[in-house]
Amino acid sequence: MTKRILRFPAFAAVLAMTVAALGSTPARADRCDDLAKDLVKQIPDLKIGKTVAGVIYLEHPAVTQASLGCSSRNRSNEVFAATDKRKPTEAYYEFLGTAAALVFTIPKPDAVKGTRRCVSRTNIVRGYNIDSRYRKLDIHCTVAKTGVRITVSREKGV
Repeated sequence: MTKRILRFPAFAAVLAMTVAALGSTPARADRCDDLAKDLVKQIPDLKIGKTVAGVIYLEHPAVTQASLGCSSRNRSNEVFAATDKRKPTEAYYEFLGTAAALVFTIPKPDAVKGTRRCVSRTNIVRGYNIDSRYRKLDIHCTVAKTGVRITVSREKGV
């Protein structure tokens, strides 16, 4: 067998390069995991929870629920945060603004202003379930007696 392979040195060289290339590729985490790790580095007290179906759950003292939705063929990244208070605290807006700024690469003050604006627009006339757009971000906020839930995303084509 070895004599046969050595008869064709070009074949042996290609085979050796293929084995070397396949054997030396490092395991690479996907882009969403890298994004979650960047969030942990930038936001104090943030912890990564479990990952289920393209959604990474996050834990932070300022929010009761938080998640990072990963992009796929038909979906864009999204940041979700919920609190059990009807009037969110400053820490809640800071968390959501920082996360949105890092995920969508926009200035943090713009992300914070967009989330505040969405919550402030909820009232009896407009309703308590508002979709708004601010600086190319789609911001969906829901205010209920049980708390506030905000989802920040970007259109797939943008």
